[in-house]
Amino acid sequence: MAIHELAIVHPSAQIGSDVSIGPYAIIEANSVIGDGCLIDSHAVVREWTVLGKRCEVHPQAVLGGVPQDKKFQGEVSKLIIGDDNIIRESVSIHRATGEGAESVVGDDNTFMALSHIGHNCIVGSRTMISTYVGVAGFCEIEDDVVIGGQVGVHQYTQIGKLAMIAGHSAIRRDVPPFMMAAGEATQVIGINRIGLQRQGVPVESREALRKACKILFRSELNTSEALERVVADVPQTPEVQYLVDFVRRTSRGRAGRQRQQR
Repeated sequence: MAIHELAIVHPSAQIGSDVSIGPYAIIEANSVIGDGCLIDSHAVVREWTVLGKRCEVHPQAVLGGVPQDKKFQGEVSKLIIGDDNIIRESVSIHRATGEGAESVVGDDNTFMALSHIGHNCIVGSRTMISTYVGVAGFCEIEDDVVIGGQVGVHQYTQIGKLAMIAGHSAIRRDVPPFMMAAGEATQVIGINRIGLQRQGVPVESREALRKACKILFRSELNTSEALERVVADVPQTPEVQYLVDFVRRTSRGRAGRQRQQR
């Protein structure tokens, strides 16, 4: 363990083995730092934050900050972060609103400089969140998602696994899994072909997703009709079934956001 003499570490903080904490870093009370973590200079780990193993927290990052939510009344809530995450300069990830509630981040994610994850969010594993991305409260980002720079994500939005969001987009609706989305209208522009290939999704499944995408997002059918056509006419690979279930849930949500029920 290497804690710089100019770091401020509260006595109640739990610090794992082989942890490095740089000068002027602040580790507040009731926080947990896992084995092998690097907390660089001027980074802040606020109270009730749990950081997994081998995470890198770069200068000026703030983890577990108080929610930017008028409903928050100082209750005990947490930010739980998994293993092997890279959290770059000036990233902010807030803990949750609600007594005992949690904001949760999985494993092996990269948060580029100046990105923000709001209160009560759930972030999966192996995501790439680019510079100046702003994710509002109560959102969910599933595994293997890539979000380009300067994207804004509306509260309660869900982004399905292996989706890719083009830079400068405004995400106001749920983004279906395996798709690429862009623009201010959250327009689906096709399947995430490269991402699917890299994840080893078989050719037949990629072709089935392409057919499903064409029916769901390019035809003049309404959502119910399009879902029926996909179930009837497209091979029901695991990926297509996951896509169909996701779109069904979204259609029952408010303003196309399944996490915000009508």
